[in-house]
Amino acid sequence: MPTLADYDKIAAGKVRELYAVDDDHLLMVASDRISAYDHVLATPIPDKGRVLTAMSVFWFDLLADIVDHHMVAYDDPRIPAEVRGRALLVRRLEMLPVEAVARGYLAGSGTADYRATGAVCGIALPDGLTEGSRLPEPIFTPATKAELGAHDENIDFAAVVELLGAEQAERVRELTLRIYRRGAEHALANGIILADTKIELGLRDGGLVLGDEVLTPDSSRYWPVETWAPGQAQPSFDKQYVRDWLTSSESGWDRASDTPPPPLPDAVVANTRARYVQAYEQLTGRKFADWIG
Repeated sequence: MPTLADYDKIAAGKVRELYAVDDDHLLMVASDRISAYDHVLATPIPDKGRVLTAMSVFWFDLLADIVDHHMVAYDDPRIPAEVRGRALLVRRLEMLPVEAVARGYLAGSGTADYRATGAVCGIALPDGLTEGSRLPEPIFTPATKAELGAHDENIDFAAVVELLGAEQAERVRELTLRIYRRGAEHALANGIILADTKIELGLRDGGLVLGDEVLTPDSSRYWPVETWAPGQAQPSFDKQYVRDWLTSSESGWDRASDTPPPPLPDAVVANTRARYVQAYEQLTGRKFADWIG
């Protein structure tokens, strides 16, 4: 069986690393790193990479009738034992230069845009919405792809047309909204609101293919149904819990400064891990302890 050292590392992001397996395949490894406010934090979250991988495997399968995906296998002899359970063997794709985002609720940068302009990514919304409000219907709110350490910027659909062409842009919008609706429907049936999500799409043989991860707590906002209350920050299953601690008086960190965020306390680490595991188990109906690795 190969080791990770047998493969050339070709890319490293905030959470994931890519290794070349052969001309057609990559190894995508999810670390336990966690990022917030464009910083990779010094404190890892135990098992986070395994949760993200397990959840992506579940969703790739559930979405397979809507869109092809890049996953080849999660348990394959080409996956080194040292990263088993947090790595996927995937097909190489030509990735599109946009972040495909769908929102069903107002949150995060969407709230900021709405408060400033009454719209999100150029889509006008009704008056009177607030943080956590459900939108009249899901909307496509794309963003630029930022370099490591930089911030994705929301863009309107016209900018996507400039980047991809009218036909491809429309296909990306339609597919993103279909994926969101499928995910939101499944999540709601299991007591969870999928507020928004970001997906990565690429091309293979001319067709759109779902890449990277999908519908995980790193790329999506997940809220418990029973605590949803518009007008305030929502309790969440995602890394918003970490963001909230970083911006609290307890952390002592000034987000506007050039100082990196402080290490996370043990309690924040443990609670964050528990939220990721609970999201996986509640959404999939599976026990995380049964995941490989």
